[in-house]
Amino acid sequence: MHRDPVPELRRPSPSKLSGLSIVLPCFNEQENVATAVREATAAAELVADAHEVIVVDDGSSDGTLDAALAEAVLDPRVQVVVHEVNRGYGAALRSGMGAARYEWIFLTDSDLQFDLRDLRLFVPLTTSHDLLMGFRMRRRDPWHRRVNARAWNWLVRRTLHVPVGDVDCAFKLIRRDLVEQLTLTAEGATISPELVAKADHAGARICELGVHHRPRVAGQQSGANPRVVARAMRELRELHGELARTPAPAPAPVPAPQTRPVRT
Repeated sequence: MHRDPVPELRRPSPSKLSGLSIVLPCFNEQENVATAVREATAAAELVADAHEVIVVDDGSSDGTLDAALAEAVLDPRVQVVVHEVNRGYGAALRSGMGAARYEWIFLTDSDLQFDLRDLRLFVPLTTSHDLLMGFRMRRRDPWHRRVNARAWNWLVRRTLHVPVGDVDCAFKLIRRDLVEQLTLTAEGATISPELVAKADHAGARICELGVHHRPRVAGQQSGANPRVVARAMRELRELHGELARTPAPAPAPVPAPQTRPVRT
């Protein structure tokens, strides 16, 4: 249940954001990227006065880049960031966040597994939170991916003590000024735990809301690739060591009200 400990200071909940940058990392998503851009555009028009869609092609070997560039020709609000070689999911997200121009950044995937219209549930909470995260109410992945994800989430919570249950859910809305305060280095899948852990370490106000999840119908998932898993484990160890060496910031004289985490 969402509670505001200082209700007299509550600002009216916005119906729209002033500006939104949507980041879509892509690796060999030729069949999905055009639809992903159009769904992102439609959702952004519902929740923001101004927006941009940033497609990051992470060294795809299929026609992903050409499909993304075709969308950019049709809509000037679409921009394409190109990695000449495949650098990893974390590198793609960092490039996208670095290119973002608007106050809020939305991080999602180009595999069409989310209904981006769920962003409407997030907007009213942006006056009281800095990072709003989705959790998959009913995960529509094959059983082995669900098992792997459960083990990974358990390991991340045990190692980093992050205050969320679905750290890798690709449905995150975050203030750009918070992103600019964080030093993110992960090249692979550990980018999500790194983002959440460092935001929490910096005192960010975080909440978690349920979102709808769809089965993947095109393209291939790479999360179970042994090289991807090995890099994620290495980066998680390095992140744990980094956070252990970094003191938490001193509390502000008048801390902002916080709610953490919220599941609805």
